[in-house]
Amino acid sequence: MNENTRKRTLYLILAALFTAVTAVLSQTAIPTPFDVPLTLQTFAVALCGYTLGIKWGLASILTYILLGTAGVPVFSGFKGGVQVLFGATGGFIFGFIFLTLFCGAAALIKNKYLKALPGIAGLAICHLLGSAQYALIYKIAFVPSFLLVSAPYLIKDVVSLAAAFFVSVYIKKLLSRLILK
Repeated sequence: MNENTRKRTLYLILAALFTAVTAVLSQTAIPTPFDVPLTLQTFAVALCGYTLGIKWGLASILTYILLGTAGVPVFSGFKGGVQVLFGATGGFIFGFIFLTLFCGAAALIKNKYLKALPGIAGLAICHLLGSAQYALIYKIAFVPSFLLVSAPYLIKDVVSLAAAFFVSVYIKKLLSRLILK
């Protein structure tokens, strides 16, 4: 097996693995009265982007979303189906695409201190989409929506982003050993 085929196979397997990890961490949920549970999804999605980069990270998260859309119960609370994408938490799920994209883009930045900025931008887009869709679903203004379903989660999500970044550094070191062997 040549080097490119080996590397591509490894990333295909990793993308599938990260889809599964995202599905599992989505079930680690604490319900809230506002229909937006406290989960480890942000950590999983950011880890996927930081570790796999734009191409394979998006492949993994889009697979996760497509599985959920097809009815596989991968979304929080063992939910699945198109209705979840157009429900209270759907905006956050759509936001995962941007979070993955921006975390994956961090690999393109050479300055190690600036690598956090794309992830923060992706997280902001994720929260904006989530708050906006929640506001539309429940017919409330954006600011009260943001205060209910986004603001309480921001500290947890920023910590998740940082943790995902540091864990991805470790995983990438391990992967570089696998690829070089």
